[in-house]
Amino acid sequence: MTLTFEDLPPGRLGTFGPRRVTREEILAFAAEFDPQPMHLDEAAAQRTMLKGLSGSGWHLCSIMMRMMFDGFIGRTASLGSPGVNEVRWLAPLRPGDELMLDADVVEARLSKSRPETGIVTFKCTARNASGQALCEMISPIIVQRRDRAAPQEAG
Repeated sequence: MTLTFEDLPPGRLGTFGPRRVTREEILAFAAEFDPQPMHLDEAAAQRTMLKGLSGSGWHLCSIMMRMMFDGFIGRTASLGSPGVNEVRWLAPLRPGDELMLDADVVEARLSKSRPETGIVTFKCTARNASGQALCEMISPIIVQRRDRAAPQEAG
């Protein structure tokens, strides 16, 4: 079933996961995309404010995107996103973390310029197994309406 704009009213969409994050994934992502010491070297990471090896916030955002796709975007009539409104890294991603993703629709409005679409804004929160929030992301996506035809003007 493909979710359209009408299927995404404000409120809780669901909780998705789990997704386990390994030490090897953290090191591989960091080596390629974010080679800061707290993401690559356990001894160096101990000397940072994170007090231990942690995954890059960008790695966590990538994992969240995959969880969003697997959970709901992959079956949504999505036309893409105009961007991310907000990302907040709240606590470190640690090797072995088992992530769950809470997804809420915070706003759903019809597009003024494209009446065959709506803009649905999601707030997604990644949590570890103890329930601690690691990251919050607020992002709109453009979603097709069930009746994709633009309204006809009388005349």
